[in-house]
Amino acid sequence: MKNRITIKNIFSPSLFLIFLLTVFVAPALKAQEDVQQNQLKFGRLLRLVDGYYVDSVNVNELTEKAIVHLLSELDPHSVYLSKDEVEKMNEPLVGNFEGIGITFNIFKDTLLVTTTVAGGPSEKVGLRAGDRIVEVDNKNIAGIGLKNSDVFDMLRGDKGTQVDLKVFRKNEPALLDFSIIRDKIPINSLDASYMINKTTGYIKLNKFSATTTEEFVTAMKGLKKEKIQNLILDLRGNGGGYLKTAIEISEQFLADKQLVIYTSGINEPRKDYNASSAGEFKSGNLVVLVDEGSASSSEIVSGAIQDWDRGVIIGRRTFGKGLVQKPYYLTDGSMVRLTTAHYYTPSGRCIQKPYEEGVDAYKKESLTRLTKGEMFNADSIHFTDSLKYETLINGRTVFGGGGVMPDIFIPLDTSIHYAYINRLRRNNIIYNFALDFIDKNRENIKVKYPAFKDFEAKFVVTDDLVAQITENGVKDGIELNAESLEFSRNDMKKEVKSLIARDLYSRDDFYKIYYSDDEAIIQALKVIENQKDYNKLLVSQLQ
Repeated sequence: MKNRITIKNIFSPSLFLIFLLTVFVAPALKAQEDVQQNQLKFGRLLRLVDGYYVDSVNVNELTEKAIVHLLSELDPHSVYLSKDEVEKMNEPLVGNFEGIGITFNIFKDTLLVTTTVAGGPSEKVGLRAGDRIVEVDNKNIAGIGLKNSDVFDMLRGDKGTQVDLKVFRKNEPALLDFSIIRDKIPINSLDASYMINKTTGYIKLNKFSATTTEEFVTAMKGLKKEKIQNLILDLRGNGGGYLKTAIEISEQFLADKQLVIYTSGINEPRKDYNASSAGEFKSGNLVVLVDEGSASSSEIVSGAIQDWDRGVIIGRRTFGKGLVQKPYYLTDGSMVRLTTAHYYTPSGRCIQKPYEEGVDAYKKESLTRLTKGEMFNADSIHFTDSLKYETLINGRTVFGGGGVMPDIFIPLDTSIHYAYINRLRRNNIIYNFALDFIDKNRENIKVKYPAFKDFEAKFVVTDDLVAQITENGVKDGIELNAESLEFSRNDMKKEVKSLIARDLYSRDDFYKIYYSDDEAIIQALKVIENQKDYNKLLVSQLQ
């Protein structure tokens, strides 16, 4: 009898293994061969250029340019960083650097200490705000055209090393000598934390660094002592940071095992990141403030809170960065940050905005939003039905396809009258005036207003002070615009008062004044302190 081919014969274990190898392994081997062949091809090109090109060339520079161009063809966030850039990039996210612990400004061509870091090396030896550093390690630095980068080079250094300073201090007959031992200096990712009123607290984060969770938890514990019931979390302008930190901040608000985010890519299987039982604000009314500058980790947090109906999002549509980059070091200490996956909010939204039209168009997308009117009117924003998703508790409609769309829209105020005050800001006219005013009146203000509450209630930035600012502007080539001045006069006064408060009292006090009439915060307070309105915003429109 002739052999009969059966289904069982066809799918025998050996044949099935050959099938799997053909389907899955063969393409992978082909891809590896392509990489090796092109690696050899590029290496030969470099050798030819180095050995035969008509002029001398820098092979290192050519290689770096080739890498940069290659990555730019992939997506807007895969980038190359030189060894020096890697070191500088890591500082703000690691959360510290090594130096003497001051904030400064180059004022009238002199290095002016504006604050000393609490507990830092400079504070310990008695350096004060208002001091002018005129010599570093016996080298004059006053009146020489000093730049910020020069200050970093001179004052930063390895922990344990010494730097010697000569300092001019008002009312002192001679220069003061300071020997300071450098140490680790924290870089704060939390700008402000305070109670706006008896029940509502406010926290502002500027990035998601290695120390952000610790800073946030410490701040929340302080607010709990003041009986916080509601929280406004301000992520406006926060460009993101570590994924791990975004998950840790999200779980401060979400229930145990709720999904925060998941990542998925062609070469990376889906990976879920869930909240833990730990957290400082698992219940209580929550509002998150966002805008077009809120990106990456900020979108992870706001997206998770929105998807789980945990809080209300207020502001403008976020940036739209939903690509995950992993760092890969190259042989010389440089690095490639390569996009390996997309991240998705708990409802399945990918909030990465499109980049098919190239890097230039991608970078100009915010300007495109502006010209289309999206920054001014929520009705200018249109989503297709394919981008509709539902929140996971109440089934509210939310959208993917490019950023997190807030529940309450706050338009951008771009009155033409702001052009004048913005020009004064860009030229440091307002800031330098505040520095000069503080320098001349520091002791008098502290005596008259020993506590911030006294200063906040009674100190007035007069019209005469505003006139001095505008005169300084004219001296710097900025023509006075009387109509615009009247429009922005109160903003200018508020800004000067805020800067004085930050220098003499604390960073929190700057924001207490500067955001005293902030439209998004006012709207947040209206919603957060009216339980009926708050609950209504978190209920599906279909119910």
